Formats: sequence, C-alpha cells, structure tokens
Amino acid sequence: MRMSNLFLTTLREIPAEAETPGHRLMLRAGLIRKLAAGVYSFMPLGYRAMEKISNIVRQEMNSAGAQELLLPALQPAELWQESGRWFKGGKEIIRFKDRNDRDFCLGPTHEEVITDLVRHEVRSYRQLPLMLYQIQTKFRDELRPRSGVIRSREFIMKDLYSFDRDWAGLDVSYNRMYEAYDAAFKRCGLKTVAVEADPGMIGGTDSMEFMAPSDVGEDVIIVCDTCDYAANREAARIRPATAETEPEREMETVLTPDVRTISQLTEFLELPADRMVKTLVYRAGEGRMVAVLVRGDREVNEVKLTSLLNLGELAMAEPEEIENLTGAPVGFSGPVGLEDAATVVVDTDVAGMRNFVTGANAPDAHFINVNIGRDFSPDVIDDVKLARPGDPCPKCDGSLTEQRGIEIGHIFKLGTRYTEAMHATCLDENGTEQVIIMGCYGIGISRLVAAVIEQNHDDNGIIWPAAVAPYHVYIVQITPGDEEQAALVQQFCATLESSGIDYILDDRDERPGVKFKDADLIGLPVRAVIGPRSLEGRTVEIKCRRSGEEKKAALADAAMEVKALLGGDAFVSTV
Repeated sequence: MRMSNLFLTTLREIPAEAETPGHRLMLRAGLIRKLAAGVYSFMPLGYRAMEKISNIVRQEMNSAGAQELLLPALQPAELWQESGRWFKGGKEIIRFKDRNDRDFCLGPTHEEVITDLVRHEVRSYRQLPLMLYQIQTKFRDELRPRSGVIRSREFIMKDLYSFDRDWAGLDVSYNRMYEAYDAAFKRCGLKTVAVEADPGMIGGTDSMEFMAPSDVGEDVIIVCDTCDYAANREAARIRPATAETEPEREMETVLTPDVRTISQLTEFLELPADRMVKTLVYRAGEGRMVAVLVRGDREVNEVKLTSLLNLGELAMAEPEEIENLTGAPVGFSGPVGLEDAATVVVDTDVAGMRNFVTGANAPDAHFINVNIGRDFSPDVIDDVKLARPGDPCPKCDGSLTEQRGIEIGHIFKLGTRYTEAMHATCLDENGTEQVIIMGCYGIGISRLVAAVIEQNHDDNGIIWPAAVAPYHVYIVQITPGDEEQAALVQQFCATLESSGIDYILDDRDERPGVKFKDADLIGLPVRAVIGPRSLEGRTVEIKCRRSGEEKKAALADAAMEVKALLGGDAFVSTV
C-alpha cells in the first residue's frame, strides 16, 4: 500500500475529545473518526487491525470446535418478553416500533435469538454439544460513552453460545472457551488476568471476566497478594471479620440532636466508625423496600446486593420514602422494628459484631448496644460490602490489593436461564424431554483494538504487536523522485511480498522527519529506510519499533531480517 493512495490523515495536535493515551493515538494515527458520542467510524488502518484481531479470535473459536453463523441485529420484543429481559433490561436497550407498531430492539446481545434458533433446530441429545458464534455489531445506549471505542454505543463483538445436555457438558464447554480466550489474547499481544465477575443483565451462575490491566481501565480489579484470587470489584468477596465475643449489654437510646452522619456520630459518641452500623434504605421496585446494614466505615456494593436478592432494579430511597418507612428523617435509620416493613440485609462483618450503634428510627436519636438476634432478626446475612485494599482474602490469609483494567472478554455459565424460559429442550436416550444447558462467551473485538494500544505505546505513538499490526513494515523512501532509490524500493517491496510481509510505502513528497514521525505514530513493528546511503552497498536500514534496535541489511537478506523481527505468529492472521 502506497501512502499516497492510503485513505489516511494523521493529526499533530491532540484532539480535545480524547480521554486516554490510546484514544488520543487512535485519533491521531487515523484509525478512527467520531460520528457522534460513542459512535465511531473505523478507518482503513484501524479496520485492518480489527480484522486481524477478528481472524485470531475466529481461528481460536474454530479450533475449539465452534461454528460461525450470523444472527439478525434486529430483534423482536416477543423473544425478550419470553426471557423476561424486555422489562428488566434497562435503558441501555435501544427500543423502537416498526411501521406496524410492533416493538423491536437493536441487539445488545443475542441470547434470546440464538435460543430461539436452537429450540427450533435441535431435537435430540445426539445433536449436542453445540457451540455457535458470530462476529457482529452490537448496540447499547451507554449512559456515559467514554475513551473512544472502549465504552461505545455501537461496537463489534464476538459472541459464542454453547448448548449441552447436562451441567458436566457445560463445564467442558466453559473450560474450553477459557483456554481459547487465553490463547487468543496472548496471540494479540495482550497481558490479561481472569477474574471472578458478576453476571449482570446476562444472568446465570458463574462468570469470569478477562481484564487487560491498564491505568485507564474503568474496572477495578481486586487481587490477592498471596494466592491466585482475583475478582472484579463488583463481585469481589471478603473474608468475614472474626466474630466478637464480649457479653451483650442492654440496648439504650441516646439523644443525638442533628447528628446525622457517621463522622458526626463518631465525634459525638467518641467511638470509632467501625463501632457504628449504617442502615441504608433502597427501593427495589413494586413497592419493595430493602434496608442494608454495613459497618460505619464501609460502603454497600450495590451490584452484589442486586445479584444476591435477584433484583431487576435498585435505587436509593428518597428522603420521604425513608421517613415513611422508619418514622425518622434521613440519618436516623436503624434495623430495630423494620423486620415487617422491609427486607433487612446484614453484611457478614456486622453479623459478627456485638453492642454496636444504629439509628433509632426516631428523630435525633440513636441506639447503642444493639445486638442481632436479641434486638432484631435479619432476613439475609451475606457479604454486601465493597472491597478495598487491605481487606482479607476470602481464599487464604493474604490481603487484597487493587489495580485498574479494561474488560475485554466475559464468559458465563447460563445454565437454564434462557432455555427453560423459552422452552428449548431435547429428547434424551430414553425419549424424555430435557432442558438444554447453556453457556455464553463474549469478546469485545473493537475494544480489543483500543486495549492493545493502551498496553502498547510510548510518547511517540503506537507500538503494534506484530500479529495485529495493520501492516508489518513502514517503508520510507528518503527521496521519492530519485529513480535509483525507487528501483531499490521496488525490489525490496517485491521480496517482502514474496515472503508474505505486508507494508506501507511512504512515497509522499515530504521531509524525512515528517515521515519518521508518522512511522512512529502509526507504530508498525518494523521501519525500513532506503535513501542515498542505501545505493552504495544496496542495503536497507531496518529499525524495530518496540526495541529501537537498528541494523543495516543487504537487500537480498532484508526480507529475512524483517521476518525474524516479526516472528512467526505475525502471518497467521494476515488479511
């Protein structure tokens, strides 16, 4: 590809909209262009990189025994109503009515569509196991699109669905996909960590996310400093504190005029925050109220809480709702006397406490020496607090630390979440109808492009891993009008082509410095320079973008030198 023919404009200035290093570089290197908030066009260079990533993912899915198909992006509401997600899916689903006043949505995911397909095609257990996948555009009306294609409203995704006759079969499919994902991400040049995750809107039982560690990631990863425990902060578990053994004291009411916050209460009672218990009141839909108790120095993990109670929606109660429920204004809520009016959820650390402080459900008053069992009985006791650095690991005696990451893949054990609701069954060897067991596995293909760049760049530009680089070599002809140089360039290009190496030839009438800057910005793995000094010994100056190592190679050996720098996997995903 000649630079003079390539549909590409590089930018010298940093675009005002860019939020992360990778976002800036994707715009400056001409990989993407913004159409609207969270909606981007992939330019030729960016699309080539995405296609190479797609090919790697496709090869790993095929090797795992999956079959590729293509499902409609336009989905009728009836399928989502069958699964129950039409009413619980939230505002991220882009819904509309067609000319016949029928409800549709633009597919944010395809569990309902693939389940509908399978229930009409699969009749016998002999047709299972089955793994079907697609690489297709998805649509989600994100509240706050950010970081370019990392969090966008329209994106390319690989979604695969497994169908098995039993749970043991699902375990096999799940583990196979775990290994395929790990292999695909390594081939793309990404460092990843697999973490426990919350299934969210997709549903099911177990799920794991593959995270690309990055300082600009919007997810917080909780990891143990001793063992292999790792989880998304939304799902991170914490080992409960040791239960206290001091004798129970008599509960008392203490007047606390205008003392509404934990910090005010610690000062007023001269007690630390970890002796206080906050009662946070939530509205969970259909008039259901939930009172959640956590220690005064902790925060509620609303994702854990939603998953624990299987809630379709959850929101903090309004001040009027809190007063109607408790009889007191905000700041004086407590669990005593709330058992019949709300679902009372107690965090595991609170469950081990004795003689703690809570609101008294009366204006300007708190209780001291409150104890579970004697003074109130919770409906649920579970870990509902937000993890933080220093917390005890749930698996060992280590401590939890945190880092940031970009979610690039998510795998789920759906079980019968969709197949039971949509009556997707097959006959077993005895002719008995059995509900099919299902799994779901997603990779954000367009997001992978951004994640690769976030992990592979320097101050000068992108540093592409060879396997996913749009092209392998950036050729600079120092003097475009020089016929001898041009002849040498053509011979070099021919040797590259015969070796399966793709390239960009910068044949523009620009200063060498401009070409070198664009070469670093675009970040192809190898830069090759042919200029006046090349003519004497018919040589090519070769530079590795990642290491900065430079060498002079004879024209006859140059392609072999380039191939050695690129490595073998650079050619498996060539487009």
